[in-house]
Amino acid sequence: MPHDTPLIATIVAGLGLAFVFGAIANRLKLPTLVGYLLAGIVIGPHTPGFVADQKLGTELAEMGVILLMFGVGLHFSLKDLLSVRAIAIPGAVVQMATATALGMALAWALGWPMGAGIVFGLALSVASTVVLLRALQERRIIETERGRIAVGWLIVEDIAMVLALVLLPAVAGLLGGEPLLGAASDPIVQWLGLGVGGVVLVTLLKVAGFVAVMLGLGRKVIPWILHYVAHTGSRELFRLAVLAIALGVAFGAAKLFGVSFALGAFFAGMIMSESELSHRAAEESLPLRDAFSVLFFVSVGMLFNPASLLTGAWPILATLFIIVVGKSLAAFLIVMAFRHPAGTALTISASLAQIGEFSFILAELGVGLKLLPEQGRDLILAGAILSILINPAVFAGVGWLKRRLNLSAAPAPEAEPAAQAGRPAVLEEDAPPTTALSGHTIVVGYGRVGSLVGAALQQRNLPYCVIEDAARPQSRLHAEGVESINGNAAQADILASANVAAARRLIVAIPNAFEAGQIVEMARATNPGLAIIARAHSDAEVEHLTSLGAGTVIMGEREIARGIIEEVTAGEARTGTPAPAVAQPRDDTAQGSHI
Repeated sequence: MPHDTPLIATIVAGLGLAFVFGAIANRLKLPTLVGYLLAGIVIGPHTPGFVADQKLGTELAEMGVILLMFGVGLHFSLKDLLSVRAIAIPGAVVQMATATALGMALAWALGWPMGAGIVFGLALSVASTVVLLRALQERRIIETERGRIAVGWLIVEDIAMVLALVLLPAVAGLLGGEPLLGAASDPIVQWLGLGVGGVVLVTLLKVAGFVAVMLGLGRKVIPWILHYVAHTGSRELFRLAVLAIALGVAFGAAKLFGVSFALGAFFAGMIMSESELSHRAAEESLPLRDAFSVLFFVSVGMLFNPASLLTGAWPILATLFIIVVGKSLAAFLIVMAFRHPAGTALTISASLAQIGEFSFILAELGVGLKLLPEQGRDLILAGAILSILINPAVFAGVGWLKRRLNLSAAPAPEAEPAAQAGRPAVLEEDAPPTTALSGHTIVVGYGRVGSLVGAALQQRNLPYCVIEDAARPQSRLHAEGVESINGNAAQADILASANVAAARRLIVAIPNAFEAGQIVEMARATNPGLAIIARAHSDAEVEHLTSLGAGTVIMGEREIARGIIEEVTAGEARTGTPAPAVAQPRDDTAQGSHI
């Protein structure tokens, strides 16, 4: 029976075209997000053909923001957040004030009233959560000092925008707009009859109340729920618990405390990070995070009208200049004023050189309150699209400038413990240094399997290094004095930093066969004589890894079966009765590689 399915149509069209255009962008050596944005433009209302449901696209994108901020919270801690408050709070405030002033100047040049200038400037002052976090994750710097500063900066901007969105309806009349009926302020403020000062006070109290609830009740309840579900042995229930906590806390934070979905999800992840199961929670939520972050970029593309590039070229260029140059320059000077390295200042500047989801929300609210003309909303959308498109180029330019000025010469502060432990200091740069080891073993992944392998290697005094991208195992490696490389071994520069060419063997201990295959293939191409040992969960994975160059692939189920068979045989031998004929598992060892 034919029926209308706008949600299914939006998801299918969005993800389908995002895949097609993303693959084309990747083929052309362009960032995949360029393809995602183009997919959104194609299914948007401003181009011919199929038009997806724009409202549904926006809500799906909000899901992406929630899950992404939840994932960041899983790798963060309250200690990390407080460690950067001295620069994140004043830095974000001054940078937002500078961008707002520049936006007001452009609005004045366009002949807009002061209220329009304030809304326009505020919209240009806040960076996109999704774009900033993806950029930091791709460059493996989210857990470095500069990554913590950028995330702390983002949280301060988030709180400031929550205040702005609450205050704007209350002051719209004073700025020359028309207050929306029922949107003037919080119900509590309306009931108490408070003014603008009351709105600010109540909003701050709500944010503080949410933080207090999460640090008090949430700190006990969330880890308890995770451990309870984990003990049920159901992976499906565990995955469901992780998603329910992330989405439930984010929704409750918005409805009960008036804070943003993103801030609520971040705190949910940060509280969950205190559990030993946080690494597993991050793995379980990763596929959905990736899918919905793609839908975010598609939804942004749907908002963009390509014709605006022809009808208002110079205002668009001026808007883009404020976002990419003006805002970034202000951030650079602020970070330098706090005596941080120039490399850190450049990275923070590049991270903030774009705008996104909060800008759209503020622009829509400004138009609804008759404060911002529709031209202002179009400029904000154009500025967002173009700044997101060129953000990878901005990062590439920053990388080139750092190499040109030799800013990677000084080790980062977090590299000092490594140096004190007698290991090479890890520089806080995009390209990690190469280990000095040779004839060594490279262990990829330091979870339950990798840590046991590492302990066995250490017991036999065999030299080895570990490649790991999770914070908790990294901390354990540092405490044990083991040389480690922070990053994803599926990335060529990370794997190369382990000195694959001079290594004796590679042990891929991660459970992800897709990434393991990439690692095996790159390692075999670099060192044809390398002994490669990998793990698998199925016959298909064994075949896949072997075809890519793994010499030995060990499947957990077969090893368990082998152990059971050996125990049965030993038991029968002790009782003196012949052992029953038991089919031996097939040995998939292609070459005799042993630790």
